[in-house]
Amino acid sequence: MQRKLDLRSGTPVWSAYRSPSVPVGRLLRDLKADVLIVGMGISGATMAEALTRDGLSVICIDRRGPMQGSTAATTALVQFEIDQPLTKLSKMIGGAPATQAWRRSRLAVLNLQGRIADLSIRCRQARTPSLYLAGATLGPRDLRKEAEARRQAGIGASFLIRDRLRDEFGIDRGGAILSHDNLALDPRKLTAGLLLAALKRKARFYAPAEVVAIEANRQSVTGSTRQGPTIMARHLILTTGYELMDIVPAVSHRVVSTWAIATSPQPAKIWQGAAMTWEASDPYLYVRATADGRVICGGEDEDFTDEEQRNALTEKKAAQLSKKLGGIFPMLDTGAEFAWSGSFGATGTGLPIIGAVPGHPRIHAVMGYGGNGIVFSQIASEIVSASINGAEDADAKLFAFKV
Repeated sequence: MQRKLDLRSGTPVWSAYRSPSVPVGRLLRDLKADVLIVGMGISGATMAEALTRDGLSVICIDRRGPMQGSTAATTALVQFEIDQPLTKLSKMIGGAPATQAWRRSRLAVLNLQGRIADLSIRCRQARTPSLYLAGATLGPRDLRKEAEARRQAGIGASFLIRDRLRDEFGIDRGGAILSHDNLALDPRKLTAGLLLAALKRKARFYAPAEVVAIEANRQSVTGSTRQGPTIMARHLILTTGYELMDIVPAVSHRVVSTWAIATSPQPAKIWQGAAMTWEASDPYLYVRATADGRVICGGEDEDFTDEEQRNALTEKKAAQLSKKLGGIFPMLDTGAEFAWSGSFGATGTGLPIIGAVPGHPRIHAVMGYGGNGIVFSQIASEIVSASINGAEDADAKLFAFKV
């Protein structure tokens, strides 16, 4: 069975932009495929596109429908900077693994960019710099050390002193790390584009369809659905986000509530380079611009998941986000045209958990928690597709379940 959450509420800003529709069928009879993917958000979409590119037959199901879960609520900061700074992650898991995790995240952004180009997906993609501002977790001196650690890892980073940060970006903070070549995009358009690419390669999509039981043996996995039919596959991939199925072992993670707002379009007031901006604080505030000049601001995380409690706080949280946004960028009109909330998962390390479920080599789980969900989805598509094709990704053990 599956833990069900109301993953979002309110009106995410992406509803202001049309995304391609993804056709689905009704699940009326038993089916077979090489791979069954449970979940049709960004993780399921990247997986379906990768596996159909490899020539495998793929079935995707979702109990809601394509892009109806947490994907529609993401603020889509597609950045390689992992939630846990490199200096801190090195102390947690060791310098070499931490460095490799950051390098793989950097590579994943580049690979996703190439994927978008190859498939000609129109998702309002733009390469953007990012600013990591001094905050309560890392002050200016700590940020200098972090920038140096990134440079030693081969990851470009520059430390900006207060004067340069204020002169170039109009932000008055003690310092910041400037990085380059992250992506801003529309997550619904990206997800739809990936799913439609898989559909062209004969993937089959069914919704609403919900797996309620899983049986696995040495040759296959069978998912029994609430709708009645069963689906047999050589491999099953769970891309259900924060709604975990019981077969997935408990791991060290937490699911919290988060909020976001989006302003009306104001392209003339956007700061230099439309740099993604986030704080070295916990919880951190993050800001990005859309292609038409809206400003998205998110954060204010709270350590609970009760949907009614979360929704009741949206008006208050929106006001707080608006005020904090004005504190960073006083030239903006910070009024919220859109405000929404959602469930958000995090691990202590900030790294995803990707790979075969312990004891079930044909069942794979993608738990791309943290602020890098889209990037982690790309990594997962590379690791899991390699495994299904009989190979092993060089970084598979870095993100695997710890047993």
